[in-house]
Amino acid sequence: MECGGAFAVFNGVSSPVTQTFGLGIFEELSPAVLDTIERFFLDRGAPVLHEVSPFAGVAALDMLCSRGYRPMEMSSVLYRPVENPEPTIQGSVTVRTTGPEEAELWSRISAEGWSHDYPEFVESMLQLGAITAARENTACFLAEIDGLPGAAGVLCIHEGVGLFGGAATIPSMRRRGLQSALLQDRMSYAFGHSCDLAMMVALPGSDSQRNAERNGFRIAYTRTKWQLIA
Repeated sequence: MECGGAFAVFNGVSSPVTQTFGLGIFEELSPAVLDTIERFFLDRGAPVLHEVSPFAGVAALDMLCSRGYRPMEMSSVLYRPVENPEPTIQGSVTVRTTGPEEAELWSRISAEGWSHDYPEFVESMLQLGAITAARENTACFLAEIDGLPGAAGVLCIHEGVGLFGGAATIPSMRRRGLQSALLQDRMSYAFGHSCDLAMMVALPGSDSQRNAERNGFRIAYTRTKWQLIA
């Protein structure tokens, strides 16, 4: 549903996608808009969640506080120009794109990578994997060591912007260069498909953010996820 310039998305009660996007950015936030959006989620038995950019302004954040919302997550939105990266020697690490016939494998690796930090999202990630693999203008990537898949990532392309998303490494294969390899191969793919801007999201101060910054990404802003408590 679109309301007040924002999109309210319901993808299941426990899905990480169930929330709003763009709140207070394209139109000034008002109590009437929040009333409508809150009813959209509550009627479906879902929590009311908003991922809010600081560009929404202090007045919007103040309104959320006054209505019983509390911050429950923060994330950094990063960007960089798309350039064709210089190939680096990766040893036994290889990266490849997957086809529709490997959607289940890609989903399993992705879910296993996320399960260590977000066990509550494993089932949602498995379901979302099939949708991701079938989405238009999307490429799924697997990073492997000696042919054994250990990390998954996705690149979604829209109007020249490449969204680097879904990157996760299974715990037993972390700190072996898989994420850097995924970033490099997705950047090459974005360059080859006429993207001029790359973006991604990471937890503030996380290994993912530091790895992105080592690969030329810079923080555009830090957004906050708010949940209705009262």
